[in-house]
Amino acid sequence: MYGKGIIKGLGVTLKRFVDTYLDDIAWWGHRYYTPEGIAHRSSKDARGVFTVQYPEEKLPVPEEFRYVPFLVYDEKAEGKKEIRCTSCGICAKVCPPQCIWIIRTNDPHTGRPVPEPAEFYIDADICMNCGFCAEYCPFDAIIMDHDYEIASYKRNVFNMQKLLKPASYYKSIRPVNYARNEEGRKAKETARAARTGAAG
Repeated sequence: MYGKGIIKGLGVTLKRFVDTYLDDIAWWGHRYYTPEGIAHRSSKDARGVFTVQYPEEKLPVPEEFRYVPFLVYDEKAEGKKEIRCTSCGICAKVCPPQCIWIIRTNDPHTGRPVPEPAEFYIDADICMNCGFCAEYCPFDAIIMDHDYEIASYKRNVFNMQKLLKPASYYKSIRPVNYARNEEGRKAKETARAARTGAAG
């Protein structure tokens, strides 16, 4: 019969339309703008309209979600920031679109390099969010962020001030990853202390 496909398609649309109102009644006052409502509409049990009303509502991102990276610093006594980055340049070397630039710090008296960057830039407009920089960093100093809302009317070149975030922020967005990396760091420090003790 001609038009059978159109009737079937309209039937799906009508069912979705009716299910939306039935689900609104079942979830009275909780379907929109609540974490439970977002989780329900993201699940396989969703009926009716399941569109998330962005930007008022936002889907939770998984832990391994990758967006523009940030630099990690450890908070020390008296509010001092200890930047984990040693400006080794591995992240800049492995970056496929070459969007990372690092200016190393030199000791003004000796001229020797100091293991801390003077400047660190990431061009977020050409960053492909591959995560190679974070994967290859030997000091867990650069981590992929979850903040994807960076649209602007100008070019997004992030400097070190904008890239620096505390280790506590890293722990909050990637708890499993943070715990694994901290375990590895402690194991390395213990091995280094044992070697130093054996040599002394």
